[in-house]
Amino acid sequence: MSEDSDQEKTELPSEKRLRESREKGEVPSSRDLSGAMVVLAAVAVLMNNGQAALRHATRIFSLGLHYHREALFSDALPARALHQAAGEALALFAPVALATLLATLASPLLLGGLNFSAQALLPKFERLDPIKGLGRIFAMRGLVELGKALLKLLFIGAALLLLLRHWQGELQATGSGTVGAGIALSISLIGKAALWFGCLLALIGGVDAIYQKFDHSKRLRMSKQELRDEHKESEGNPELKSRVRQVQQQQSRRRMMQELPQADVVVVNPSHFAVALRYDDDRMAAPRVIAKGVDLLAQQIRLVAGSHRIPLVEAPPLARALYATTELGREIPAALYVAVAQVLAYVYQLKQAAAHGEPPPPAPAPEVDPDLMGPYRDQ
Repeated sequence: MSEDSDQEKTELPSEKRLRESREKGEVPSSRDLSGAMVVLAAVAVLMNNGQAALRHATRIFSLGLHYHREALFSDALPARALHQAAGEALALFAPVALATLLATLASPLLLGGLNFSAQALLPKFERLDPIKGLGRIFAMRGLVELGKALLKLLFIGAALLLLLRHWQGELQATGSGTVGAGIALSISLIGKAALWFGCLLALIGGVDAIYQKFDHSKRLRMSKQELRDEHKESEGNPELKSRVRQVQQQQSRRRMMQELPQADVVVVNPSHFAVALRYDDDRMAAPRVIAKGVDLLAQQIRLVAGSHRIPLVEAPPLARALYATTELGREIPAALYVAVAQVLAYVYQLKQAAAHGEPPPPAPAPEVDPDLMGPYRDQ
């Protein structure tokens, strides 16, 4: 059994598959439902607007049968008659045309909405292949459409035949009375027949719409392997994503090392953590982390800081808390303001002592809430 057989395509189509189908113009559609809505809309307008339609039709006929003697010798008669007839015809057919247009636009909304696809307008020359055309005709889908057409013919034909037998007496009565009464009765019977015809089409169209949605969903079903391949394609190659993340991390570290010489202090844990802080009271509301790292990266930060004579302050709890709570390039949280202020004050005192040749002040031991260290509390 092949992998793409219908038996194996048991999974519902993905959003990507449905979107691609709409882009190709492949959406569920029912010609029977569209035809039923058009017929019902036209019949409804004619039945509700029958008297006005009769008046416009009468005026059109009278334009060709009734003229004054002076009008017959006028050169403007043909243009005037054509203009009047066109106006009456427009008034006669405009309501029907508008109703059928709205019905045509509304019918696709019942099956998933309007859809315009430029790809569907492109010519497909493979459809001109007679061998493939015969294959489509005798395929299961073609046989189903042929069966549906025969059933519709039999169903509608039998229903209209029963109506004719039921209205046999009324049909014979159209020729026994006056001309006006016969015409009125004929129009009434034609309207009823059209209404029944539209209702039958609506019933067939409703069944066909359900089938078309089911058939469309069935044709778009996917196998489990297709779902896995699509997921892998959308997620991307894991090796490639890993390589991209690696490159991004390298670029981030490179930028971090370039900004590190601007730091005011590096708070360190003797062997694991290093966090560089910078504070500019004119542009920053609070000190900002411009570099941080653990283990090997922490050693690199300490080396760069030492080469640029940036003070290193050993405060293990504060170093762990800064690393856990503050992202690179972000300002420190308010809970660490006091502890960092003590470190920055120590750095200022250290610089003043070095400038005046005085002994260095004692290093601070800022207290930090252990919860701020997160998973690094015991490191």
